[in-house]
Amino acid sequence: MTIEYFSIEYDANNSKNTFTNGDTITGRIILQVSKKTRIQSLIFRAKGKANVCWHEHYGQNIHVVITSDEKYYDIERPIFTEAGRDEVLGQGRHSFPFSFQLPDRDMPSTFKATEGKVVYQLRAQLNQSMSLSKKTRTKFTFVSKPDLTIPMLMEPQYGCKDQSVTFFASGNISLNISIQKMGYRQGEGLKVVAEISNCSTRVVKPKFVLYEKKSFFAQGHRRVHTHNIVKEKGEEVGSSCTQTVAKTICIPPELPPSILNCSIIKLEYRLKVFLDVTLAKNPEIKLPIIILPCVGSVTTKESGLEESTSAYL
Repeated sequence: MTIEYFSIEYDANNSKNTFTNGDTITGRIILQVSKKTRIQSLIFRAKGKANVCWHEHYGQNIHVVITSDEKYYDIERPIFTEAGRDEVLGQGRHSFPFSFQLPDRDMPSTFKATEGKVVYQLRAQLNQSMSLSKKTRTKFTFVSKPDLTIPMLMEPQYGCKDQSVTFFASGNISLNISIQKMGYRQGEGLKVVAEISNCSTRVVKPKFVLYEKKSFFAQGHRRVHTHNIVKEKGEEVGSSCTQTVAKTICIPPELPPSILNCSIIKLEYRLKVFLDVTLAKNPEIKLPIIILPCVGSVTTKESGLEESTSAYL
């Protein structure tokens, strides 16, 4: 076979190897041939899209596939092509550079889950006369710029809950919580202040949970999953006591940023604070948390190549 190696690769943009809105991606298509080879055309293609897909079962015999797509861009450019004339490549390794600017508009960050994903790809297609087309591709990580126009993003958030205790006990429990803002960066500390008034005959223990909520939408259906990210707890508050508890939750630095700008996939976060009360319903408060990506912290372009999916032929 004359085509020995065919791949597409790109240059890293920063230390995290991520790209954002308006960035220019540079790279090359690598083609290695064992002897003089005629090429009809070489096409570069860039795609960005979201996709959701899952299965639903109704009874024993009804099986439904639920799916939907959302496209952000699909750009195709010829590296070389000329009608009626093939390009002749000599034996050895050949490199064809490309440059592509990402659209400077609102698009969700790269995301992957069982039911859905947001994928950004670079592709190359090699066409030869009297031969099947050969394709190669590589994915890159896109991180959307933070949307700082979200209402109340940097404003303090509050919540309160009052509850009576009646089962083999008596009295009232009051929980008030506050946080400094709604939007937090990856790796930032989320400080929670909880004011607890325990006027019941029970002992209560405050607990703090940061969890994610993944939602997928298609064909009028919805699939939702929740998962706890961080769990913390405070000291017990005795009967007939009032206490203020402060707890700082460290947001994991690699936690994916919130996705609120996709019609078929949403990635949301919640802070849940509740009081663990024995033999009683736990009073709880939930506040929305928006995880903002760290974009643009490193601007120096570094040498290096992203691992690519190559075609060895």
